[in-house]
Amino acid sequence: MKKLNLLARNLRKKQTSQEHILWNILRNRQLSGYKFRRQYPIGNYIVDFVCREKKLIIELDGGQHNTIKGISSDNERTEYLYSLGFQILRFWNNEIDNNIEGVYQKIIKTLKDK
Repeated sequence: MKKLNLLARNLRKKQTSQEHILWNILRNRQLSGYKFRRQYPIGNYIVDFVCREKKLIIELDGGQHNTIKGISSDNERTEYLYSLGFQILRFWNNEIDNNIEGVYQKIIKTLKDK
């Protein structure tokens, strides 16, 4: 677990530009007062963003998630996180770049519906 925490800390320091954009929206309870954490370990996985109160995970996906290996890994990870009661929203990086308002609205709607 200590190794996973160190990896998560390192990922927080080296976030992608899309993670940075979304984190600026989610941080400090700016999104309807919900607390989000970034690069947060759950089991053997590190999720991009999580609101533990609503059991909502937000994942940002780049091209590596569109390979056979990436899809298989994501499916295994998703199954595990679902088994813990989490809901997962996935956005492609280009959605963050080109439609941040749509991403924002989808997150808000999901939080309110939970």
